[in-house]
Amino acid sequence: MMDVLRPFDPWKSPLCTCPRKYSLHPYTGCSHLCLYCYATSYIGRKPSTIKRKFLQRLKKDLKRADPRIPVELSTSSDPYPPEELSLGITRESLELLRGEGFRVLITTKGVGFVRDEGLYQGVMVTITTLDKELASKLEPRAPSPDKRLDALSSIESRKGVRIDPIIPFLTDDIRSLKDLIKSVRDTGAEHIVFSTYKAKPDNFKRIVLAFPEMSELWRSLYYKEGERISGYRYLKAKLRYRILKPLVEETLRLGMTASVCREGFPDLLMAPSCDGTHLLF
Repeated sequence: MMDVLRPFDPWKSPLCTCPRKYSLHPYTGCSHLCLYCYATSYIGRKPSTIKRKFLQRLKKDLKRADPRIPVELSTSSDPYPPEELSLGITRESLELLRGEGFRVLITTKGVGFVRDEGLYQGVMVTITTLDKELASKLEPRAPSPDKRLDALSSIESRKGVRIDPIIPFLTDDIRSLKDLIKSVRDTGAEHIVFSTYKAKPDNFKRIVLAFPEMSELWRSLYYKEGERISGYRYLKAKLRYRILKPLVEETLRLGMTASVCREGFPDLLMAPSCDGTHLLF
């Protein structure tokens, strides 16, 4: 059994459509401190710190791992928090993975991947909104949306974007999202993944505190009308589909592939992979 390089496990979610892959997290915690983060429900809300003896543990795992299986950095933390600029643990991890012939997908809200281009094959950058003020409230220590788009534009690697989470009546305006999709296309990105906000008690408490005027509406949408799936509170399926379908259609119209994440709509999986791992091959 491996230690830090582990087969991706979506906690047996019946809605997960990810292909087989490894998940690797050089950091625990995340200094971006996004209000909607789901990982805080089991690790707490804390700044990014390097895992104990991480590189030594990774080296041992690489001796047993299968290089035919792609690696994603990261699925529940961020490989490019502000600390990475000085600590460089993600870069060292990428060098080890490249030395063993692994294909790597970066998933991040950071912009440090620009420095490390050539050490990975693909990158997916999460952007929730083009509204800088709103983004600063939702993602207080992450780079602004325009900086993320600029970083994407500056690299030649294969690339895509996660528009995730889409929060009802906050970041779900169709015209704004279509503007974001066009901005993504203009960076040269090939793929977009969409996902609606899934509530857990801790992240729901944070967003309600930040947007108290939305409290009654969100409680109704998630806890009265919504449904519980794999430990999360979801919007009801018809509402999720109504939000997601036109976004997938717009992405396809602009010449990119599109998919949704853990939504349960097979007809909206319009790409070789939902998560962007097809960009690695």
